[in-house]
Amino acid sequence: MNPLVAAITLKALDGLSTRASVSAENIANANTAGYQARRVTFEQALAEAAQKGLSGVAAVKPSIGVDPTRATLGAEGSRLDLDLADSAGTAGRYGALIEILNRQLQLNDLVLTEIR
Repeated sequence: MNPLVAAITLKALDGLSTRASVSAENIANANTAGYQARRVTFEQALAEAAQKGLSGVAAVKPSIGVDPTRATLGAEGSRLDLDLADSAGTAGRYGALIEILNRQLQLNDLVLTEIR
């Protein structure tokens, strides 16, 4: 696997893992008075960093902040439906990236088997 593609994939997995944790916190605090839902972003930073190569990708960190779409909703900012949908989407993306890595490893194994 191309080293840059591998680095981007691993950073994306890190970002999705962070997003899953934050989604879980949002779901756990859905009924907590005064809790402000948070959001994780990293995709745009990762896309920009990919243009800079491995060192750029290595420097990317997920950004965690208050969810701007719900920051002004006050006590009604809890949207369990949105948090559950975000969690499901994150799990799907994570699973897809794991499957891509698994297939790449299978291809690498096949190549090594053929060389022997």
